[in-house]
Amino acid sequence: MDTNILEANKQLCRDYFKAFLARDTAWMARHIAPDFVRHDPGLPFDVRGPQGVAQLHDALMPAFPDMVLPLQDFVAEGEKVLVRLRVQATHTGPLGDMAATGRRIDIGVLDLFQIRDGVLIEHWALLDNLGMLKQLGALPA
Repeated sequence: MDTNILEANKQLCRDYFKAFLARDTAWMARHIAPDFVRHDPGLPFDVRGPQGVAQLHDALMPAFPDMVLPLQDFVAEGEKVLVRLRVQATHTGPLGDMAATGRRIDIGVLDLFQIRDGVLIEHWALLDNLGMLKQLGALPA
């Protein structure tokens, strides 16, 4: 595959995280397919299409309004880009049934994106949810 396409796909993933944090629904509508699916066993709801990504933002950002996502590694091959990153934030709002704890989280994430014709079509997310629950005090450390 053309190196320029692989680099463009990596940049699309970088831009996804910026758009997610900013809740840039115009960007999402242009770059996330209507039938996009995020596979994430840690979520209690399905994330489908650009509106699903906005819903995910609305579920997470009130709990972690200072969230930053340091992007660490990108590996691109064919239609896929693997991104290794961290989620760093302070839990200052409710998260589902859990009241704010005021605790900091710093967890690892692996996100695998599938991109076709410059549009995100599928996403597999693996987050250290166990580590997060321990850091929040919901489970013994």
